Amino acid sequence: MFIKQVIIHGFKSYREQTVVEPFDHRHNVVVGRNGSGKSNFFYAIQFVLSDEFSHLRPEQRQALLHEGTGPRVVTAYVEIIFDNTDNRVPIERDEIVLRRVIGAKKDQYFLNKKMVPRSDVMNLLESAGFSRSNPYYIVKQGKINQMATAPDSQRLKLLREVAGTRVYDERKEESTTILKETEGKIEKIQEFLRTIEERLKTLEEEKEELKEYQKWDKMRRSLEYCIHDRELKDTKRKLDELEERLSNFDEDQKKLTSELKAAQEAAKSIARKLKDAKKEVQLAKEEKETLNVEQQQLFKDKTKLELTIKDLSDEVMGDDRSKDRAENELRKLTETIALKEGELEKLKPLYEAQKKKEEDCTRDLGLKEQKRKELYAKQGRGSQFTSKADRDKWIEKELKSLNKQIKDKSEHRDKLAEELKKDAEKQVQLEKKIEEQTAELERQRAAIDDYNKQHYEHKKNKDQYQSTRNELWRKENQLQHTLTSLKEELAKADQALRSMAGKPILNGRDSVRKVLETFRQRGGTYADLADAYYGQIIENFDCEKSIHTAVEVTAGNRLFYHIVESDSVGTQILKEINRQNLPGEVTFMPRNRLHVKDQRYPPSGDAIAMVSKLTYEPMFDKAMRYIFG
Repeated sequence: MFIKQVIIHGFKSYREQTVVEPFDHRHNVVVGRNGSGKSNFFYAIQFVLSDEFSHLRPEQRQALLHEGTGPRVVTAYVEIIFDNTDNRVPIERDEIVLRRVIGAKKDQYFLNKKMVPRSDVMNLLESAGFSRSNPYYIVKQGKINQMATAPDSQRLKLLREVAGTRVYDERKEESTTILKETEGKIEKIQEFLRTIEERLKTLEEEKEELKEYQKWDKMRRSLEYCIHDRELKDTKRKLDELEERLSNFDEDQKKLTSELKAAQEAAKSIARKLKDAKKEVQLAKEEKETLNVEQQQLFKDKTKLELTIKDLSDEVMGDDRSKDRAENELRKLTETIALKEGELEKLKPLYEAQKKKEEDCTRDLGLKEQKRKELYAKQGRGSQFTSKADRDKWIEKELKSLNKQIKDKSEHRDKLAEELKKDAEKQVQLEKKIEEQTAELERQRAAIDDYNKQHYEHKKNKDQYQSTRNELWRKENQLQHTLTSLKEELAKADQALRSMAGKPILNGRDSVRKVLETFRQRGGTYADLADAYYGQIIENFDCEKSIHTAVEVTAGNRLFYHIVESDSVGTQILKEINRQNLPGEVTFMPRNRLHVKDQRYPPSGDAIAMVSKLTYEPMFDKAMRYIFG
């Protein structure tokens, strides 16, 4: 057995497919420059045949792929073709093709172009001598030098590995371990055998006891049979006596049955009365609670009204006192104004006289002063002025001073006259403002009276509305209680109806109602289809309560048939049910397809036609006679 051909593609430095052949069956030498791929060629052979490149991590697999310029290599393979003419590999073929393909996420083996698991490849190579326990069928560079310089003990170990004796040592250890385990299992089996023998002895003893027990049990059953037969005969005799007595009790039984029925009717009547009484008690409790709430509200309103009345009384008394006080102040102010005006009228002549007197005195004083100055001037004029020009200058100065004083006095007089005029105007404005404030005060009092009247009216209306609301609350509670009772009765009736009619029929009823609601929402012709549906049989007639059972037994599930105007209406409803995929069973009775024969019943006083006891619209006559005959 030898290698005939090696094909490498994408492995390490071999980017393109490389075919290496031929090989000699004895010795082959690979020669090349540095970096030409000699080492990678031997790595490729190791990659397929040895166990060194097993269990690779992703980065190690990536390192085996070719890395260089150009498109990225994602897979690589190495294929070795062996000459198997000596049948060293147990396969009946002269050539064996072994390929290993590796990628970033895959590692596959192919034997003769068929994918096989790695374990089968390793077993096949071991059978040909490529044992994992003897890895020296491939000698790497430097291994021979390492063997030559190694110590004797290591070389002996190496020779054993090359000779393959280590395999037998390992197998010997495995056999020794298996032998020890087998001896332990034998001891356990022997112990189990001893336990089973002891158990067999116990079972033999129990077997004898069982035979004795069966003997006495047979005797016991015989005695029990005799006793049972005797008791059976006595029981039959007593049963015959009881039957004779029972035949005499038929009349008593009928009497007791009638009494029982009467008692049951009385119990039902009492139960209805008790239910009504409970409803009345519940209503009375609710009314009592409502009245208590109203009473508390009335007490609160009464307290609020008393406080309001007190506040209003205080406000009215305060308003009256304020009014009196304001009137007194107004009267006092009017008297004071009149008094002050009288005093002013009295003081005006005196003021004018005194003012005139003051002006005369001031004028006389000025004249006297001027005269005095003239006298002084004449007295010392000769010594005062050195020349006539100085005297004229002084005279001009004095004239200017006198003219200025005259001007100041005139301005002061005009100012006083202006102030008197403003005071008179201010007095008129104050009197006018007093009159306006008095009129505003009267208007505010009238407005307060109007507001008080409106407040009283609103208070009265509020009390009336409060009473009306309380009355409506009571009615609402009664209606709510009645509605709850009706809902409970409706739920019970619906549950009874479901137990009688069955789930598919009621689901069909609900589906038809849903479809009709859809038609009404769409409007137009669909609304006309909804109007052409008249409901179920049970919804379109009425009868006496005494024949309810007879009606149910006669009609059965036909009570839930649906009446429609025509078969086209039923067809449209069924199409919509199927389109919406709704559940249930539905049976339609189109009025245009119903044909009923007139039945003539023989006259009899013991029986009447059921349809004659039903009340319904004339348009449903065919449907009713179709169901009830």
